[in-house]
Amino acid sequence: MARWYFGGLASAGACCFTHPLDTLKVHLQTQQTGKMGVVGQTMKIVRGEGVLALYNGLSASLVRQLTYSTTRFAIYEMSKQSVAPNGEAIPFQKRLVMAGMAGGCGGLVGTPGDMVNVRMQNDVKLPPDQRRNYKHAIDGMARVVREEGLAKLFSGVNWATCRAILMTIGQLCFYDQVKIFLLETPYFTEEGKSTHFTASLCAGAIATTMTQPLDVLKTRSMSAKPGEFKSAVDLFKFTAKGGPGAFYKGYIPAFVRLGPQTILTFMFLEQLRLNFGFIPTK
Repeated sequence: MARWYFGGLASAGACCFTHPLDTLKVHLQTQQTGKMGVVGQTMKIVRGEGVLALYNGLSASLVRQLTYSTTRFAIYEMSKQSVAPNGEAIPFQKRLVMAGMAGGCGGLVGTPGDMVNVRMQNDVKLPPDQRRNYKHAIDGMARVVREEGLAKLFSGVNWATCRAILMTIGQLCFYDQVKIFLLETPYFTEEGKSTHFTASLCAGAIATTMTQPLDVLKTRSMSAKPGEFKSAVDLFKFTAKGGPGAFYKGYIPAFVRLGPQTILTFMFLEQLRLNFGFIPTK
């Protein structure tokens, strides 16, 4: 059985490997003109700022995972343990509701770190005299509060919370459900790395598809200049001008990032459970 903080640790470990892909996703989502692809965007960043620029915002990403993911995993796991203390089967509908509630709480708690993360990743696209140049996540959050007010830290919280609800349903709820399905087939007869890998890959694909439109809106809201969008509806209309495809900008790097992120998170989580937690036998 997972301890409440295992999910946050597993997610933070995973983001250390996948952060460059997250940086590329943000750059693609905030493109106003042109259709530069993943390779072109990568070469542009590396040539202009160096390889380490792909890790811009890593400290903020870690802060986000240690707040956002710790909260959603903790609430989801504790809810499961409350509903099924002896490992009883939990209906899909209950898992879905528990995951949605956990995701909403996680999205709210993780928004400040997420907002600073997006800004730090997007900094290299701005002219040198317009860059914010946050030293790290804590410096970024402190400067936002000092220069723009506490409320600015929660810019995009509506999109972030909605996205977190769908993300948690796609990842946690469907991971459990797919794993149950796999273990009922003759191809996956026991808990193991192949089962965990397959279930987490499916969960990553489902989560990416469910959350990409909200992820685009969240990223644009957080990286926008003050007053650029009057409201959420204004942001939605602006994005919609680019057609349906505009809501799926950066889908490939999002999946390329979220797939490994989800796989690594659950692989790490299962190892934490096995080695430091307690899994009841049926």
